Amino acid sequence: MYLANIFPKYLQNLRPKRSLLVHMNIHQQTSHVTMASEGTSQKKLPRFLCLHGFRTSGAILKKQIFDNWPARVVDKLDLVFVDAPFPCQGKSEVEGMFEPPYFEWYQFNKDLKVYENFDKCLEYIKECMIKHGPFYGLLGFSQGAVISGGLRGLQDKGVGLTKVQKIKYLIIIGGAKFQNESVAVKAYSSPITCPSVHFLGEQDYLKKYGMELLDLYVDPVIIHHPQGHTIPRLGQPL
Repeated sequence: MYLANIFPKYLQNLRPKRSLLVHMNIHQQTSHVTMASEGTSQKKLPRFLCLHGFRTSGAILKKQIFDNWPARVVDKLDLVFVDAPFPCQGKSEVEGMFEPPYFEWYQFNKDLKVYENFDKCLEYIKECMIKHGPFYGLLGFSQGAVISGGLRGLQDKGVGLTKVQKIKYLIIIGGAKFQNESVAVKAYSSPITCPSVHFLGEQDYLKKYGMELLDLYVDPVIIHHPQGHTIPRLGQPL
């Protein structure tokens, strides 16, 4: 069985409330946004805001997704890729593999418990959702998955993304819980009830923390893959 045969069935129940434009590889340098929907037919596609990993970029996440996911998956979604608000403040682990520039969503200390610029990060995401939305859901990888996995909880608590419509669907790839106590208390005070799909890599160093995140969701869909901390190749057999 292939991952590409499993994942699409969890996308079939997506029901956007209105028609959304289909964008063909549009890249807007001034706003650091890449909108991508490779389908050729005008369909009602659910729009997802895509949040990249730490010290990478929206363009890198777009390449990772479109290089690893077949058309029958990405054609079901209207994906919008944005760069994080802060330029990379240290060495990126993807140097030599992907071209700069690189960005980060917020900063943290060595034990991941002290955050800097987190409030500015939330404000930036809200601005992106207002400017490029409305959005049906979020897709996040790595640091972007940590944020995506907690934003609905922050919305429900009334402390984040209060001026945009509720997040209805989450796709979490290589995610984990917020480690900052004050943020975590707000994000996970109640079970997260929106539909969610969680990709967990057997070799991912964050797998343990991704499993902890699952305990905070009601009926999460879990898709295991044999790879590490990466966007899984959906054409690969299980």
